[in-house]
Amino acid sequence: MSRILANATVDIERAAAPTRLGRFRVEVWGEVPHDFCRVYTIQATSDTLAAQEGLRRFVEDVESLIAEKG
Repeated sequence: MSRILANATVDIERAAAPTRLGRFRVEVWGEVPHDFCRVYTIQATSDTLAAQEGLRRFVEDVESLIAEKG
């Protein structure tokens, strides 16, 4: 398994409140050789947790693409 380096930015679409999850737009882009971009809409209790989930999903996507290429 290769190491996947990536960055993320988070935009708040709907702020989280004590009684509901927030909705965040998370843009994740990887560094070479995984230099492509993905955008995820994530519901979470904070922007930090949304960013972490976006990065997790990005890694999952990249690992899936690597597996397909064989």
